[in-house]
Amino acid sequence: MNTSLPVPNDGPWPVGAYNPDADQLTRGQRNYSSANMLDFATLLRIIHHWRWLVLGAIALGLAGAILITLLTRPVYRAWVTLEANPPSFQVTDAKDGDQTDVTGGDPIGFVATQVGLVQSRSVAERAAQELNLPNNPEVVRQDLDASKRLWTATQMITQNLNVTPPEIGELIRFSYDSTSPQLAASVANAVADSFINTAIQRRYESSAYARNFLERQISKTRGDLENSERALVSYAQQQGIINTSGADPAATSQSQGDTNSLQGQSLVKLNEALADATARRVAAEGAYQQSLAAGPGSEVTQSTQVLIQQLAALQAQYQQKRAFMKPEHPEMVSLRAQIDELQRQISKDQAQVTSGRNNDLLAQYRAAVSAENALKGRVAQLKGDVLNLRGRSIQYTILQREVDTNRALYDALLQRYKQIGVAGGVGVAPVSIVDRAGVPKVPFKPNLLLNLIVGLGLGLAAGIAGAVGLEFINDTVKTREDVRKKLALACLGAVPRTPAKNAFVDDLKNPTSIISEAYSAIVTALRFSTESGMPKVLLLTSTRSGEGKSSSALAIAQNFARRGKSVLLIDADLRKPAFKAASDNQGLSKLLTTDDKVEDHVVETQHPNLWLVPSGPVPPSPADLLSTGRIRRIIAEAAERFELVVIDGPPTLGLADAPLLAAAAGNVVFMVESSKTRTRAAVEALNRLEATGTHIIGAVLTKATEGGAGYGYSGYGYGYGYGSDYNYGKGKVKRTEILMIPQAEDEAPPESAAEESDA
Repeated sequence: MNTSLPVPNDGPWPVGAYNPDADQLTRGQRNYSSANMLDFATLLRIIHHWRWLVLGAIALGLAGAILITLLTRPVYRAWVTLEANPPSFQVTDAKDGDQTDVTGGDPIGFVATQVGLVQSRSVAERAAQELNLPNNPEVVRQDLDASKRLWTATQMITQNLNVTPPEIGELIRFSYDSTSPQLAASVANAVADSFINTAIQRRYESSAYARNFLERQISKTRGDLENSERALVSYAQQQGIINTSGADPAATSQSQGDTNSLQGQSLVKLNEALADATARRVAAEGAYQQSLAAGPGSEVTQSTQVLIQQLAALQAQYQQKRAFMKPEHPEMVSLRAQIDELQRQISKDQAQVTSGRNNDLLAQYRAAVSAENALKGRVAQLKGDVLNLRGRSIQYTILQREVDTNRALYDALLQRYKQIGVAGGVGVAPVSIVDRAGVPKVPFKPNLLLNLIVGLGLGLAAGIAGAVGLEFINDTVKTREDVRKKLALACLGAVPRTPAKNAFVDDLKNPTSIISEAYSAIVTALRFSTESGMPKVLLLTSTRSGEGKSSSALAIAQNFARRGKSVLLIDADLRKPAFKAASDNQGLSKLLTTDDKVEDHVVETQHPNLWLVPSGPVPPSPADLLSTGRIRRIIAEAAERFELVVIDGPPTLGLADAPLLAAAAGNVVFMVESSKTRTRAAVEALNRLEATGTHIIGAVLTKATEGGAGYGYSGYGYGYGYGSDYNYGKGKVKRTEILMIPQAEDEAPPESAAEESDA
């Protein structure tokens, strides 16, 4: 064993120690809210940690679902399908007279209205009355009065009726639930029938007022029509007006009124005769004037025609003889005399014919003029009669118009009354039944599969909610991820919990043990924790006592010593020291109260390159000793002589010792016990430490479980190579084997070693 102390190092203030001139982080500003830490990975960890609670809640939910299914009375559901028929009106094509049915209004709104009407209380009440449900003892208690029984039956139907409005189309489906399959089908069909009958009755009753109103109006209009007709006939009799217009009694114009009277008709006929007489007179006058202009000879009789032929023969003979006879010849003179006589006779006959013809034409002309004058006189007389009749017909026309108006109004009222009559009131039902309800064969409820799914979901939700609630109630740091998220610190490593007593010390002796490997990883992380490498001074502290500070200080110091570094371990817990020397005259408390050199209080251990400064006697006021500048000089002197100074400090909360030591050391490694250290307490401890300006290198998770900390990287899918078959030592360790065995009450040698290890 090397008993000589290391040669002091030359250099300034120890590397990593607190430097008042260095840049300071924001002090005491670390905040924590548990609600912001719940993510998917954290939720999975919580479920895994509380898996038995979650599984128990799921089992309870499934058991409850099965129990409810067994205890629930079967309920049957009967379905009915209805088709909504939106109102339509007929449109007539003016071109070819075809009629087309056109749907009016909003079909979607109409269907929604019908859905609401199916669920109305009036439909349910009518269905209850049709099925006589108020008098059915299986449905309604018979000790109630009639109105109460009807109300109860109606409420039963409305509560168990479920209407499904269509998303697309015009099919409305509704169902009725009952413990009796026959009753379910009967009530569903009764509701459908009642709904249709109620709709028809509602349409019929809606026109009752209109029918009564029309009846009164028709009666009044009939009386007005009769009175107006009587007044018209009486006035016609008084004025002697005879109307012969049987074809169109509704004609009311003045010209039509004139022609409908006897005088008017006579005037029309005489006008037509006068026109004909005038035409005959004009024709006769024209013929007479033409005859006078033509003169005699214009017309030839039969006798005259014979004379003309004889004259032509004589003239031909005269011309033939003239070729060889002179005109003075007696024969030629005789022929000339015969010719002249014939010409004279012909002229005489033509004059007689022309004179007779002119006389006839003149007589015809005079007769036509006489007839025309007679007709003109009669027409003039009838014109006066018609004008007189027209003056007397003004009141007649007024009365006739009143008669026509009353008759048209009477006919319109009769037509409207027919339209809203019984046949029009029934019309087409707004809803028709597509599928009636059949008697259901299997119950609708309880549904075992659905209940199991619901029970599973509720149990899982309750289990997760309970696990998350318990996790937040017991808000502790459990995993490396918790260290990074909740404490905002780098996790230097996790030390597993050892399953047997005294195994911790034995594992430290074995470089290949899982504990040694864990601390080797922590040491490796410390070597790269600052820009200049491994800090020369390290203070190990925690939130409270019993979190593995002393064991970790021993392990870290021993690990560095095994690597050939000179390491000094200082037990700075002056209230409950973990390491004691054989003599109380040596220790940190003595150094703080004297001006002794550090090397005078350094105790050699059985580990090469590892020395110890025990705590020494317990002082009455450790905080007063640490608040002086002596602790800084002690740490600086130790850092000059040793390559590494590891300080085992007291807990932070409740004491002023740890912040004072942190300010002097400058670098702190924060120890966190897995599943024991509460997050808010750890955050408060870190705020107190950071308020001194110290540099918190990171945190070490101690006593971690394999599932909680993921040690061995099993949680990350790597596998460390060690499992539950690892052989931990179980033999007791004698105090004479090592000088630095924990002696404090919270860290007893065999118990703390077991508590501060984890797989």
